Amino acid sequence: MKKFLFFIAVFMLCTTARAEVSPLPEAHFHFIYNTEAKPLIAPASTELILCKDRLCIEAAPLGVYGSQKMTCGGGTCTAVAYEFEPFAKLSVTFEDGKTRDSAVFVMPGNLINPFNVYVDEDTLTLEPVDTPPQEDLWKRPEAWGALSLILVLELLCAAGWLLYTKKRFTILYGVAIANVFTAALTWGILVHYVAQSAIWWILCVILETVLIRLINYKDISLKDSAVLSIMTNVTSYTLGMILSFIWAQM
Repeated sequence: MKKFLFFIAVFMLCTTARAEVSPLPEAHFHFIYNTEAKPLIAPASTELILCKDRLCIEAAPLGVYGSQKMTCGGGTCTAVAYEFEPFAKLSVTFEDGKTRDSAVFVMPGNLINPFNVYVDEDTLTLEPVDTPPQEDLWKRPEAWGALSLILVLELLCAAGWLLYTKKRFTILYGVAIANVFTAALTWGILVHYVAQSAIWWILCVILETVLIRLINYKDISLKDSAVLSIMTNVTSYTLGMILSFIWAQM
């Protein structure tokens, strides 16, 4: 067990620079030029403005903190947010000195929201992509970072609880297996069909409760399995968000 925890800790240090305990919503903008010249985007002067209403009366640029930011390059921009507002508009400055703005558009509530952006002489026209690609998010580095981060935090929390309750430490194997299963389920399947992270969290707690109980049915009751699952998930979610926020600032 000590070797296993050591391996996970080393793996965590190598991968959690881009870790998030759950996938964050994204907006992808692919620029298509209707102009003769094709000026490059000036990233430092480009903003995604988030709006609470369709008229964009209550509006603010996408803030840069933690993993939330907007990056541009190679004819595309990608915005990552902890939560998008219902509406938005895009303001892009190009290297020809012009700033072109889009009209206010609806921000879909999907995890990945792709748009085609048509660049005209003075304006931008956005068109949502109707059939976004089903990207395998579990292949991303942040998915593996999230798994290692969750494993370390939840195993440490579970170890403390087992020490306090004087239960067998072999239960930790069940905790690890349950977390690998729910992480694969979340990043591989749920993200494509369920937009609300709260639902992912509830499903993971229930599944981990059942799995920990089944794997350790001689050593832990269903009630204690539920308590352990709730404690470990609360720990990994709260501390994981704090740690991933700190790492993203580095």
